[in-house]
This record gives sequence, C-alpha cells and structure tokens, in this order.
Amino acid sequence: MKPLKNWDNRTWLSSKRYISQFHKFIKRKTKFNKNTRILDIGCGRANIISFLQRKYKFKKKAIGIDILKNKNTKKNILFKKSDALKYLKKGKKFDIIIIKQTIHFFSQTKIVSLLNLVKKNLNEKGTLLIFSLKTKNNKIPCFKIMKKQLNNSLKKDEKLFKIIRKNLRRIKETNFNFKVKISKRKYVSMIKNRYMSCLLSLSKKEIEKGIDEINLNFKNQLNFTDTLKCISFRK
Repeated sequence: MKPLKNWDNRTWLSSKRYISQFHKFIKRKTKFNKNTRILDIGCGRANIISFLQRKYKFKKKAIGIDILKNKNTKKNILFKKSDALKYLKKGKKFDIIIIKQTIHFFSQTKIVSLLNLVKKNLNEKGTLLIFSLKTKNNKIPCFKIMKKQLNNSLKKDEKLFKIIRKNLRRIKETNFNFKVKISKRKYVSMIKNRYMSCLLSLSKKEIEKGIDEINLNFKNQLNFTDTLKCISFRK
C-alpha cells in the first residue's frame, strides 16, 4: 500500500478543536507528567504529541515514528523515520504508546508481532492506546466506490480487533466522537489529496467521478460524527 501523506494535513484531524478534544479523551485513560515517556506509532505530522509536548514539557521529548517524513512535521518532538517493528526491537521503554488509525497497514501476522513488542516496550503500569475508525455504521461521507473500499478496510480492521482482543488481556473499549462541520469545497479538496487510505488505490478518473457524486449528493455544509474505536490496555 502507498504511504498515506495527507490524513492530517489541513483536515479536521489537524484542527486545534480536534486535538484539544482528543487530549481530553486520552487524559481519562492515562496520566501525564513531565517524566512521561511517550511514543506515537504512525504519527504523521506529529500534531498530537507536539501538543502534549508543549503542554506537559516532557523531560525526554515525545517520540513519533512513521515510514514517511513530511516537510511540516512538528519540530518540538523527536521524529524517527522507521518501520514500527524495527524501531520497537530496539527495546526502548515507554509509559504511553499510541497507535492511531494505523493498524490497517499491518497484516494479521505482523499485528501479533507488534503487540508482543509493544508489551515488552511498555513500562510497568504503562498504557497502550489503539485507535481506529468505527467498523459499523461509520458516518464518513463517501461516494460509491470509496464506500466499498472503506467497508473492505473496516472488515479487515474488525479481524485485527479480534486478534488484539485475543492477545491483550484486561482491555477496555470505548469510542471517541468528534462532530465535524466542514464545507463541501474543503472536503472535496481532501478527497483530491486522498486523505484516507481507501482512496490511495483509486485512479484519477475514479476520484473525479466520485467528486461529482459528492457534489450531487451532499449539501454545501457537511455535518457528521467522526467516531474512533479506542482499545486501551494497561500493563
């Protein structure tokens, strides 16, 4: 699968309101202080851990890893261009590990390896937070072929969730809900930039046809709830 470049580039996922609400949500799952060691797997531009670094002033900078480095990746964190499994094999210890909207890039075999490494890399009483799109009744606005691609991806996610539940004990499952208000013009721009992985394999012609469907079927203002399933595990 091609690298996903634009999921957090000028989308609601990079907005101050989103990051603030996301922080409030994870603060109910774990505790932060200046000594917290935090790792974000698949961090993108590192918007979330950059916010946490500014707020809590961690003594050891928050670390973000991704297979792709963007020009506008946040500078106040420590970024490592690396494969997740390769990085975790170094054995560094963390209090919090975040895996946000990334699990669908792992095969069933690799997700088991990932979970085993994460458990080894968590400090005692450390917390793992896994986030992925809600697999049922998802409200993301889609055109026909995009919806088909998304549903196929979500079916894969559900299989991965079953593996996660089997390999991690004492997990808690909750939902993070964010109410999105976005102009159709801006949402169309996000589709052109292929902001979701389900858009990566579509041809330019399929994207253009899909945009025509969006323009025909949706009002100028899009209002919907972006829901993420959260699996939290404490060592």
